[in-house]
Amino acid sequence: MFDATVLPHLDAAFNYARWLTRNDSEAEDVVQDACVRALRYFSSLRDDDARAWFLAIVRNAWYSRVARHAKVMSMPLLDKPGESAADDALNPEGQLLQQAAVARVREALDQLPVDFREVIVLREIEGMSYKEIASVVRLPIGTVMSRLARGRERLLALLKSEAMVEALL
Repeated sequence: MFDATVLPHLDAAFNYARWLTRNDSEAEDVVQDACVRALRYFSSLRDDDARAWFLAIVRNAWYSRVARHAKVMSMPLLDKPGESAADDALNPEGQLLQQAAVARVREALDQLPVDFREVIVLREIEGMSYKEIASVVRLPIGTVMSRLARGRERLLALLKSEAMVEALL
């Protein structure tokens, strides 16, 4: 039952953990901790939303690790140079432009405070509803909506300021 309910959400859990930790190795550790906790507390899953339940465990596992290690993230960027998230159907110039745009957005996301970054990742990358996000981060839906709005504003401001700097160079 655990395998069929929780394991289909491992990719989403890893992606979320990677955005929280900013490090693939640390994200793997967080997801592993979360899996152990999810297995231990599987009987506490009351509703049908295993994804939100599991991502809440991932979030709690990450916060536990941060508290345990008493350090705030100073980890490298997600992607290593040379890795490509570009669409193979694009021509080389299009791929280069797409890679640059993805890198700018990732860098801007990394600059956001974690409160804003996590709700943006859950909404825009994981495609979760406001209700699901509220369940994961254990906040009222109104707070989730507010953080999303403020996070998007900050993200846009970071991207605009970076574009202005590039235009001056």
